[in-house]
Amino acid sequence: MRLLEIVLVGLIAIDLLRRVWSVAPAWRRWIPALGLAALLAHLAFEGYRWQMVGVYVLAVVLFLLSLPDWRPGAKGVAMRRSIGATVLRVGLGLLLLALLVAPAVLFPVPAPPAPDGPYPVGVMSQMLVDSSRQEIYSGDPTEARRLMMQVWYPVDSCAGKPRAYWMPEAEQVAPAIAGFLDLPGFFLDHLKYVRQPSCEGVAVSQSGEAYPVLLFSHGWSGFRTQTSFLMHHLASHGYVVAALDHPYGSLMTVFPDGKVAAVNPDALPSGVPDEQYQQAAHRLVGQWTEDLAFTLDTLEQMNQPGGLFAGRLDLQRVGVMGHSTGGGAAIEFCGRNPRCKAGLGLDAWMTPVSQEVVDAGVKQPFLLLTSERWPSDKNRILTLGLRFNSPEIYHFSIADTDHYDFSDLPMLTPLAARLGLKGPLNGEQVIRIVNAYGLAFFDQALKDIPTMLMMMPSLEFPEVFFEPGGL
Repeated sequence: MRLLEIVLVGLIAIDLLRRVWSVAPAWRRWIPALGLAALLAHLAFEGYRWQMVGVYVLAVVLFLLSLPDWRPGAKGVAMRRSIGATVLRVGLGLLLLALLVAPAVLFPVPAPPAPDGPYPVGVMSQMLVDSSRQEIYSGDPTEARRLMMQVWYPVDSCAGKPRAYWMPEAEQVAPAIAGFLDLPGFFLDHLKYVRQPSCEGVAVSQSGEAYPVLLFSHGWSGFRTQTSFLMHHLASHGYVVAALDHPYGSLMTVFPDGKVAAVNPDALPSGVPDEQYQQAAHRLVGQWTEDLAFTLDTLEQMNQPGGLFAGRLDLQRVGVMGHSTGGGAAIEFCGRNPRCKAGLGLDAWMTPVSQEVVDAGVKQPFLLLTSERWPSDKNRILTLGLRFNSPEIYHFSIADTDHYDFSDLPMLTPLAARLGLKGPLNGEQVIRIVNAYGLAFFDQALKDIPTMLMMMPSLEFPEVFFEPGGL
């Protein structure tokens, strides 16, 4: 819960508890008034959310009930109720308060973890238009392929700058996420309040050498900020990280002109023969691979004199990573494009990887991190069948995790495991594992910083174990 929400609930609890006193002190009448003031401040500075409606009503009712206390001669009035009756009333009141607070606790405004690297993190978003390609999923053959790119990068300071929003288009995207979770459309409206541990409108840090570049591709029905905890962590340690919305494959892409591209189920159809499904998957990831290539082309332009990053990007050290379908896209990209120098797959979905890449193999260093519960036998077989031609191939699984543990979605609610958004492993530990292994791998592959984390079991992360097919 947010600060003023906690203050409001605390004042209501104090107002209920004061009723056990045998004599009501004169200052007690200020407690409901302070509660109302906290409510108004909360609405003004933090913003309304439906999970707190019951608390709002209770605060107003208690204030109205306190108005007689302000009459002349009302100071220090003795309470004539028995102690037993008073305790019962207070107990029932506190129980009611707990019930009213429960929705706010179960669906909080998430607080993404702050990165621990030496750099503060800046962030920017930009629409990219690839006029050389036509959009294949919009139904309009004359439409050029458009993308939304978000970049996290090291800065010298965020002082005086407000934190950026996690999901600037939350009014459109949050209902889609709620629908994905089979929840009412309004259930996640409060995501519009979530802020990232990064700031906008700040220049890239000029300290040190140019920064390696990492690209991120989300999963089917994912979105560009779905794994922002990892983006922030890597950027705080000296990487420039660019993530994409792949329109019509992302849950919802919102463009600056207001146009919305929702996920197109025909792009990856269900209930069709395997051969037709594989053809659709190959076509989809082929498009996503071209998206990654165009993004890298754009970053090269932004690295030119006068560009946003003007010489601060080291485009000779490029890593590509992705989750699920995006993991397959990362493998496909690295198999086809020599600009990729290292790859990371988070529960990479292998079906979309083309036969050409499977046969030719992937030459770059690669790390595969998989959950324990999600990978199917087919996906494991396909993983083992892919030829990795580099000696730096690592494959680890994380015990008691599920597919969406590699995303920010478990932060949405303590009920994440019941909603199928995570496995039993503590979410904070999952974040520590993914951050540690992702950073260690890219540091070794792109910065020549050796690590033992890839070579032997870790006492800090006993949940991580080697899979066949790794080094």
